[in-house]
Amino acid sequence: MSILDVKNLTHIYGDKTLFNKANMQLFRGDKMGLTGLNGAGKTTFLNILIEEVVPDEGYVKWNPKIKYGYLDQQASIRESITVKAYLNQAFNDLYRLEEQLQSMNQQISACSDNEQAMALCEQSAALQEQLESGGFYAINSEIEKVAAGLGITAFGLDHDVTTLSGGQRAKVMLAKLLLLKPDVLLLDEPTNFLDREHIAWLTKFLKTFKGSFILVSHDFAFLNDVVNCICDIENGKITRFNGDYQSFVKLKEIKRQEQLKNYHAQQKEIEKLQTYIDKNIVRASTSKMAKSRQKKLEKMEKITKPGKTPKPSFLFSYTPAVGQVILKTDRLGIGYDDQLVPDITMELRVGQKMAVTGFNGIGKSTFIKTICGIIPPLSGEFVLAEQIKIGYYQQENRWEDENRTAVEEIKNEYPRMNDKEVRAALSRCGLSGELALQKIGTLSGGEQSKVKLCKLTLSNYNFLVLDEPTNHLDVNAIEQLKVAIQLFEGAVLFVSHSKEFCQQIAEQTLDFEKLFD
Repeated sequence: MSILDVKNLTHIYGDKTLFNKANMQLFRGDKMGLTGLNGAGKTTFLNILIEEVVPDEGYVKWNPKIKYGYLDQQASIRESITVKAYLNQAFNDLYRLEEQLQSMNQQISACSDNEQAMALCEQSAALQEQLESGGFYAINSEIEKVAAGLGITAFGLDHDVTTLSGGQRAKVMLAKLLLLKPDVLLLDEPTNFLDREHIAWLTKFLKTFKGSFILVSHDFAFLNDVVNCICDIENGKITRFNGDYQSFVKLKEIKRQEQLKNYHAQQKEIEKLQTYIDKNIVRASTSKMAKSRQKKLEKMEKITKPGKTPKPSFLFSYTPAVGQVILKTDRLGIGYDDQLVPDITMELRVGQKMAVTGFNGIGKSTFIKTICGIIPPLSGEFVLAEQIKIGYYQQENRWEDENRTAVEEIKNEYPRMNDKEVRAALSRCGLSGELALQKIGTLSGGEQSKVKLCKLTLSNYNFLVLDEPTNHLDVNAIEQLKVAIQLFEGAVLFVSHSKEFCQQIAEQTLDFEKLFD
């Protein structure tokens, strides 16, 4: 029996049909990955499931006994409370039971009627049992376990949540959701702000999670480790595949090849029928047979030719710098008020690709921003090559004006380009058609990332500095980004939580954790 039914779901956003009579079911024990290209509708689908978005047609029906919890990749925390107090909210039901128990115990103490006192004691015992079975007396240890697992203890449970960075807040919201222990978890890109150690912890948590979940993630190694089925969104339909992510990739290709084979076979049959009809429809002796075949042709359910998955194309243009050393640091101290890591001494030469690694919050993004001149160093120095031109990709999708279209955003930075040139550039980067004319704030996370990458393809650089460039990107975009970085003749300094991405690109690694050795 399913715990979630989605029937005949149809939803149009702008001029794009995201879902067209799509169907999907979630069963107990399903650990489901939700896949699809950037802009396919994954986040919209989750918002439909939680009734934040009303579909144009069809319905979503949850089992009434099921509780679900949702992690929104764009969510924020507005109330000014400590991290600990925020996480404690996951246990509000238990705290209310404790208040009832304390009130009842006070009533027992003041009660002079033995019979009434006995009844109150029975109610008190029942509340006590609920608290114990609900884990009330282990709340602190449960919070500490999850906080440690997700790296929250590194920045402290006493911090005000409104002062945290975007990545830190995302961790705190994820922790609260896991502490709530709903029957179904709805997770949208939960690993975007987690380092490898904490992704490993979350992997273990989800593997042992007793409920079901629907997970959107472009970290395909993580996805492969935790799911037992995939629902893939493509061309407005949702198709289920049982097995892990690797099995899904193989099965989808097999299905595509079968569909292509059946399409060609049907086209031959259509051609044969049409040829017979054209030759015999006007002949009295064969007209009846021709009309019969024409009816067969009209009733035939046409097989759609599977299209090739569109792939973006990124190309970073190189301009030479003076000298071979692009970046050199000498006992560089980084941070805001306090130094985050021991002094950094390193060198990066022309053509070299270096990954910056270490746990979240250790200072990777701070180092990147220091090198790019966004924040000043605390001590020491860094020297950049003469005639250096840095192409900087920031981690967060932040915009000066979210109401600008993608075309307007590009033209704001490159005013000499006309609309046709801008749209061609966006199309190469995977943002074609009406998407280029949508407000940036309404684009998916992956589509916004492609706008940022498009900007980098429109100038010449000799030094690319990339902070988590794979966040939000689909598998095709990540593969093309790898190629573009490998082909770039200049130096590349990048941060990525993807072990595979680092291994395939980096010739050197600057591990911040080893700076403490």
